[in-house]
Amino acid sequence: MTKTLIVTGKTVEEAVRQGLTQWNVPDNRVKVDVLEQPAKGLFGLFGVKEAKVRLELIPDAVEEATQFLQDIFATMHVKATIERKDDKDAILLNIKGGELGILIGRRGQTLDALQYLVNIVANRFSDKHIRIVLDAEEFRERRRKTLEELSSRLATRVVRTKKDVVLEPMSPADRKIIHSQLQDHPTVRTYSKGDEPNRRVVISLR
Repeated sequence: MTKTLIVTGKTVEEAVRQGLTQWNVPDNRVKVDVLEQPAKGLFGLFGVKEAKVRLELIPDAVEEATQFLQDIFATMHVKATIERKDDKDAILLNIKGGELGILIGRRGQTLDALQYLVNIVANRFSDKHIRIVLDAEEFRERRRKTLEELSSRLATRVVRTKKDVVLEPMSPADRKIIHSQLQDHPTVRTYSKGDEPNRRVVISLR
């Protein structure tokens, strides 16, 4: 979308309205600079000088983040679309398409990296903090269920063998799923050890 637009109208208000219609955005998304005020022609007889305004589009943080993703898709030759869903805690951008494995990466590492970059881009264009969760074909939900099932199985093993289980290194988000799943377990507890990016969850008896 063009970032600036010059439009004319019989009045300043009409010129601005025409610009908003062309861009299909509300008035709080533009900065208005009046270039020329309307004026009547000589003796009020020879034509009318219209108002001329320059509109500057104020970037929308999520739109900028979405465009950033689309540019990455184009560079990687990935055909995908982005669906947006807003809730009270975050804005979910769900990538939909064919082969999205390259965008997800091993255990979601590429997706996490893209999410990190998308949040940086979005917050450059916002005066308040925005949290964006990036997903691809509901990968995060599938990953959550897998980790919950894994943690329950491992907790049973710890109870049976009375030996600690140390999981492989995980992202903070994945570790949080394990901790949450077992936080109310009557027999085992969880804690993390090590430094990023090799920080691991440990499941042990209480």
